[in-house]
Amino acid sequence: MEHKKTYNAKELKTPHGTLIIEGPITGEALASYEFHEDLVAFRTPNQQHKALIEIADLPEGRIIIAREHNTIVGYVTYLYPDPLERWSEGKIDNLIELGAIEVIPKFRGCQVGKNLLFVSMMDDAMEDYLIITTEYYWHWDLKGTGLNVWEYRKVMEKMMSAGGLEWFATDDPEISSHPANCLMARIGKRVNQDTIERFDRLRFMNRFMY
Repeated sequence: MEHKKTYNAKELKTPHGTLIIEGPITGEALASYEFHEDLVAFRTPNQQHKALIEIADLPEGRIIIAREHNTIVGYVTYLYPDPLERWSEGKIDNLIELGAIEVIPKFRGCQVGKNLLFVSMMDDAMEDYLIITTEYYWHWDLKGTGLNVWEYRKVMEKMMSAGGLEWFATDDPEISSHPANCLMARIGKRVNQDTIERFDRLRFMNRFMY
């Protein structure tokens, strides 16, 4: 499958200043920006910056960023699922995963996450993809936000729905291990029936095991 990427951008005015939401951006562009020290959800900022530069240059990799002047303050990543996860087992070449979304505390509550997703979907090529995201409560910043798991889950669902992602049932053991965990997906307009059926088989791999 050919992986087309069309750059889009928009301004987002917030009480803390104006942000530029843009992407998908190249590894070279990513490397030229500062990476805010509060982006610590997944790795140290330095390591995460390097990881994003690598993802940006993968054929299917997409990074959308929010930046204040020359500093990245939020981002969302799209790439093929981890080879160790069940979502890669179907070898579906137009299934990509929204792998990480992070915004620094200063800009939380300013609809940055929603706008990252909105700009992601401005690219018509996204209609060729089945996009999934797996939400696990142990990745959530419950402490920093003061929310409980159900409140946080509601916030996540609302944000994901801004990008057209909806809740899907699955028997994946990790997702099923806690009722707040969930699988969400967006099926692009040009995704064919074969891809949808293969995705359904991945969602329910245990149904024939009893």
